[in-house]
Amino acid sequence: MTTPGPTKRSLTLQGHRTSVSLEEPFWQEFRQAAARRAQPLNALAAQIDATRPAELGLASAIRLFVLEDLRTRLVAKDA
Repeated sequence: MTTPGPTKRSLTLQGHRTSVSLEEPFWQEFRQAAARRAQPLNALAAQIDATRPAELGLASAIRLFVLEDLRTRLVAKDA
């Protein structure tokens, strides 16, 4: 199965519009993570943006967040 390339998505961070390019599976997991936290998607993106290293792009930071979220849930499931 081939995964299509990233799609540009719009977000609002602290009142400013920005865009990130994410593959559909990462975007869907990111949306689900926000829903599980009962947190607006833009608020979660702003939180990730505020804590990411300057040399790491927002899209990469979101991908790493999604990976860590999945890992955490897998560990909790196995416990």
